[in-house]
Amino acid sequence: MTRKIALLFAGQGAQMPGMGKDLSERHEAVRRLFEQADGILGYPLSRLAFEGPEEELTKTVHCQPALYVHGLACLAALREEIGDFPVHAAAGLSLGEFTAHAAAGTYSFETGLRLVARRARFMQEACEETEGAMAALIGAEENAARDLAAETDVDVANLNSPGQVVISGESSKVALAVSRASDHGIRRAMLLKVAGAYHSRLMQSAYVKLGEELERTTFASPKIPVICNVDAQPVKDVAGIRDSLREQVTNTVRWTESLEYLLDTEKCDLFIELGPGAVLAGLLQRTRKGTAALSIGNSESLAAAVEKWKTLEQFK
Repeated sequence: MTRKIALLFAGQGAQMPGMGKDLSERHEAVRRLFEQADGILGYPLSRLAFEGPEEELTKTVHCQPALYVHGLACLAALREEIGDFPVHAAAGLSLGEFTAHAAAGTYSFETGLRLVARRARFMQEACEETEGAMAALIGAEENAARDLAAETDVDVANLNSPGQVVISGESSKVALAVSRASDHGIRRAMLLKVAGAYHSRLMQSAYVKLGEELERTTFASPKIPVICNVDAQPVKDVAGIRDSLREQVTNTVRWTESLEYLLDTEKCDLFIELGPGAVLAGLLQRTRKGTAALSIGNSESLAAAVEKWKTLEQFK
């Protein structure tokens, strides 16, 4: 039986100093990507990714391009190890949706990096223009979270997995929502360490600027389905791609539904997470326990993934 493989790409918050360093020391394709990125951006992104400092890497303007390059570098390293392999579909959490499109051939590495760098700048500017915050709601049903958001005038930013919802909006209103969460049967609510209110109406200025940038960007039809954050459906035509990438800046990331679409409609049965850590694999297990997944973010996890790959049925 041939497995249907889905690629998953990390979003902002997954970044960590050292990301890509050991892979670049062992894989020529990774080294080339980071060198190319440094040249395109005009500053040493590779040094920030490899060495930090953490406070600089964490800035939106730096971490989004770093995660984009790192995700594609992890994919390149995997292909250096095992050769090319068929991919059925791809998805990415927030920023990761842009990386997924690069992996799917919607645009070149360079075009995608320039687009991500501008998106990051627009979002950082929106953060600086507003006083926003985000909070995680643990043990929250979607309807309860939406009721709380409506009551306190904030937005539902992420539907990450069953029982895990993130809200976003003005700092004072998010704090109010946290204080009232238990009234809605939500087990736990906690403020997140973020620079602003991503995926909320406070990103409106970034929405407008990114929309203009997307109109100037040339796209091709993706070679594989890319599941968009906004409606958890594949996007194929250029107009739809532009709309989905613009809309996700201010709208809810429907990650749970995206995973369910890959599982139930696309029938994917092997997921490869490409990015630091294993957050997306964890969300996948909370969505559908027991689903086969590999997480690749450094040389150690790559080696483990390659060993596990050898045991998969289609490659025996």
